[in-house]
Amino acid sequence: MTEAATTPPSTTPENPWPVRVVSQKIASWIARLGWIWVDGQIAQISRRPGASTVFLTLRDPSADLSLTVTTNRDVLDSGAPNLADGARVVVHAKPDFFPARGTLSLRADEIRQVGIGELLARIEHLKKLLRAEGLFDRARKRPLPFLPRRIGLITGRASAAERDVRDNARRRWPAIDFRIVNVAVQGPGAVPQILDALAVLDADDSVDVIVLARGGGSVEDLLPFSDEALCRAVFACRTPVVSAIGHETDVPLVDYVADLRASTPTDAAKRIVPDLAEEVRLIGGARQQLRRRVTQLLDREQQRLDAIRSRPVLARPEAMVDQRETEVRALRERGTRCLSHRLDRAGGELEHTLARLRALSPAATLQRGYAIVQRPDGAVVRSPDEVGAGDRLRVRLAGGELTATVEG
Repeated sequence: MTEAATTPPSTTPENPWPVRVVSQKIASWIARLGWIWVDGQIAQISRRPGASTVFLTLRDPSADLSLTVTTNRDVLDSGAPNLADGARVVVHAKPDFFPARGTLSLRADEIRQVGIGELLARIEHLKKLLRAEGLFDRARKRPLPFLPRRIGLITGRASAAERDVRDNARRRWPAIDFRIVNVAVQGPGAVPQILDALAVLDADDSVDVIVLARGGGSVEDLLPFSDEALCRAVFACRTPVVSAIGHETDVPLVDYVADLRASTPTDAAKRIVPDLAEEVRLIGGARQQLRRRVTQLLDREQQRLDAIRSRPVLARPEAMVDQRETEVRALRERGTRCLSHRLDRAGGELEHTLARLRALSPAATLQRGYAIVQRPDGAVVRSPDEVGAGDRLRVRLAGGELTATVEG
C-alpha cells in the first residue's frame, strides 16, 4: 500500500469533509481490522421472542467501557447455552461501524464462556507476571500507622463486611473516624467503581489507611479483586492499603499487592485499630513498672547516701581536724627537737673552734710572756738584721705597747 493510500488527504476550513465522508472513512478503516478475539464480561443479554438475533452488552472488566455484540441465537446456544449476566466470555467477532448512527458494534460468529479452570489459569499467569515485576515485594510494603486519624473503607453498600469493619473498629477505639465509599464488589461494574473509589481516598490527605473489604463468595464473585488494573492501582497508591477480601481461604491477587492482608473484614479492624482497653492496660502496667523502677532507684540512692553519711568523715567531721591537729603538733615537736639538736651540736662545734682559735691566737702567746716587735709601719721584726742602731720600734706585750730605740 502506497503512502498516498494510507495517509488521508488534509482538509482546510475552505475545503472541509462532510460528516458522511468522515463516517464512511471511519467505517472503511474499522473494516480492515477483520475478525478478532475479544475478552470481556457480559453486562446484559437481550433475547427477543421469535427473533434469531441476540444482542449482548460486553463490558471491559477494568474500565467503564462496553460494546454491543450481535450474534445468531444458534451461535449463542451452541457456544454458551447457559450464559448469564456477569459471565466472562471470549468472542470471535468482526467490528462494524454504522455510518448512519456513528456507532461501533461487534458481529460474533463464535462465543465461548470462560470456565473456572481457564479463569484460574489466567489468574495464575497474571500472578507470575506481577510477581516478576516486583508488585509483591515485601520491601516496598508500607507500615500502617499505629492509630489512624481516618480510615477509608471501600466496600459494598449495607454489606456485612462494612458492618464488621466499622463496628469492630469502633468497639476497639470508639473515636475512630471513617470515610466509607460504597461500590459494587462483583459484576461488570465492580472494577471501575473500585478504581474510582481508590483514587478518591488516596487523594484525601485525612485518610491514613484504605481498606478493601468484601465478604466471601465464589471464584467468579471475587474476580474483580484479581484484576490487573486494580492490582496496579493498589501498588501505585501512596496511602497504605489493607486487603480484607472473603475468608481465610480466599486469596485474590490484590492480597499479594496490598500492604497488609487481613483474613477477614473483622481481622482487618483488629489489625488496623488498637484496642483501647488493651492500650489502657498496657499504659497502666508501664506506669506501675516505671513507678517500681523509680522507687528502686530512689531506695538505692538513699542507701548510698546513708552509707556515705555513716562514714566517720561525715559522722564526725571534727575527727579529721583533730587528726590533722595531732599530726601538725607532732610535726612541730619533731621540728623543735631537730632544730634544738642541730643548735646544740652547732654550739659545741663553735666552742671547740673558739678554744682552738684561742689556743692558736697571738694574744695567748703574749699572755705567756712573749712580745711582738714591729717597726713603725707595722711590719713584724723577725731578725736583728732587719733593724739598725737608732731605729725606733713598737713592742707589743700582753698588757699593752711600749716604744724602744735600738742602740746596737
